[in-house]
Amino acid sequence: MNKYPAWLNALVLVVLLTGILFALPNLYGSVPALQVADRLGEPVSETQLSEFVATVSNAGIEPEAYFLKDDRAVLRFLTPEEQTAAGNTLRDRYGRELNIALTLAPKLPAWVRSLGLNPMSLGLDLRGGIYVLLEVDMDSAIQKRLESYQQDFNDRLRQARIRNRVDLDNSIVTVRLASTDDFTAARELIRDADPQVLITDGTDGKSFTVRMSEEQIRERQNFAIEQNMTTLRNRVDELGVAEPLVQRQGVDRIVVQLPGVQDPTELDKILTATATVEFRLVDQSGNAPGSRRYPGRGVEQAQVLKREVIASGDEIINASAGFSAEGQPAVDITLDAAGGERMLATTRDNLNKPMSTVFIEWREETVTRGGQEETRRVKTEEIINTATIRGVFKNRFQITGLNPIEASDLAKLLRAGALAAPVYKVDDRTIGPTLGQDNIDRGFRAIQIGFLAVIVFMAIYYRVFGLIADVALFSNLVFIVAVLSMLGASLTLPGIAGIVLTVGMAVDANVLIFERIREELAAGSPPQQAIHSGYDKALSSIADANITTLIAAIVLLGFGTGPVKGFAITLMIGILTSMFTAIVGTRAIVNLAFGGRKIKDIPV
Repeated sequence: MNKYPAWLNALVLVVLLTGILFALPNLYGSVPALQVADRLGEPVSETQLSEFVATVSNAGIEPEAYFLKDDRAVLRFLTPEEQTAAGNTLRDRYGRELNIALTLAPKLPAWVRSLGLNPMSLGLDLRGGIYVLLEVDMDSAIQKRLESYQQDFNDRLRQARIRNRVDLDNSIVTVRLASTDDFTAARELIRDADPQVLITDGTDGKSFTVRMSEEQIRERQNFAIEQNMTTLRNRVDELGVAEPLVQRQGVDRIVVQLPGVQDPTELDKILTATATVEFRLVDQSGNAPGSRRYPGRGVEQAQVLKREVIASGDEIINASAGFSAEGQPAVDITLDAAGGERMLATTRDNLNKPMSTVFIEWREETVTRGGQEETRRVKTEEIINTATIRGVFKNRFQITGLNPIEASDLAKLLRAGALAAPVYKVDDRTIGPTLGQDNIDRGFRAIQIGFLAVIVFMAIYYRVFGLIADVALFSNLVFIVAVLSMLGASLTLPGIAGIVLTVGMAVDANVLIFERIREELAAGSPPQQAIHSGYDKALSSIADANITTLIAAIVLLGFGTGPVKGFAITLMIGILTSMFTAIVGTRAIVNLAFGGRKIKDIPV
């Protein structure tokens, strides 16, 4: 009685050793480091890594270690002063060719890195770093959608040979027809284009207005938030920053957290930049419907461009900076299927006609009115290039008219994706690593005190069985850290609170088991039977208590925000690991110590 089969004992041992292995990287701590990425997104090579090391070494700064990780170079240093000096040295040497981020890197030996093991990441409140709160301009998102409606409706009516004029005023698209005979056909055509729009007939019998429904507006707002979050994640990746957190907050705001980063210089520019491009034909007649004049940038001339957009930034799937055949800075563009088809049709039908590239950028300007500073949002649209279409092309071509730095920046933004709506910085904070370390020290001190108190109590009150529970409790902590490391989850201060709570909950299961064993012994059961019955009868109570807590943790994870999610994740992991250690783990040890032999008494 009370014996596990050999395979089950082996399984428990393998799980324990695996947990220790994955938790091991967390013992080494972190040191200041530089993360260096190619500005154009190309993987960093071993040769480049050696050049970086030689550059900082020639400046009298020796990296503690250096290696490649995720196509980026990582240089570790012993002090923040060496880290800062090395970063400045590389920036002076390579200028804008590299993205150089100041961060913290785990001080792992080479053999641990070779196994692909990593420590759990630390949240902003523990590691220090940069916090930015951005607001999405929802009005611009809606306006952009209405502008696409305006162009789409005009194209459909023209293809149906219905003479019309489509105007956009605020949030209403007005369709005016040349004849009342086309009213029904035009109305049905617009209804087929989007059945969800709200159509209101005019009183003259040859016009109607189109508005977005409330459901469409909500969908567009949600799309703007989700698209912007994806784009911001891509842009942060382009900066060479590891472990970014980009998540929605409320209806129209996005939180960006970059743990371990202390240099916000490049961050502000890349996060809030809304630069994109549009390709339009030049209106050589000057009287096409919807045409208007765009200013030229620099030496580029102003042009009257047609309303129809051939392709725009949100249809670009790849962009890279380079040089044209004439040696001018250029951006090589690759369009998606839809944009490529329109570009093919346009170039095929407009050979030897000029096409312009319009550079569009939103920015904030601060002006003083009546003695008070006001912030206004300004949209700039400038022609950066006008070229004659000399051949038919589809989804691959070049744009010029930029200097090398502008070409590099534009390629990065286009490659990361266009923002569905402009974003503006509402708040930003830089949390120093000193404060983060203080939070770490306080959090782990809480874990240590709680852990030691439980260990002492269990050892005194339950004697040998209490020591077995202490081993399971320690194993539970190892498993929590191991799972967090395996999942790449971030540990935050609320997460530490979840671990402390889990420590208390983990020992509850053993208390139930041991008290059941005592009851069985008091009722006259033999020791082996008491052990068997204690574990069996306590199982349902343990399962009920942990499942209800697990449900609560799942609800917190589903509906909570950042800090609450951190607490919920560690609580969920702790519940699952404590179930294993308290039931299977302690049972394995008890079986090995007392099972399969006659005993007169058990120390519980």
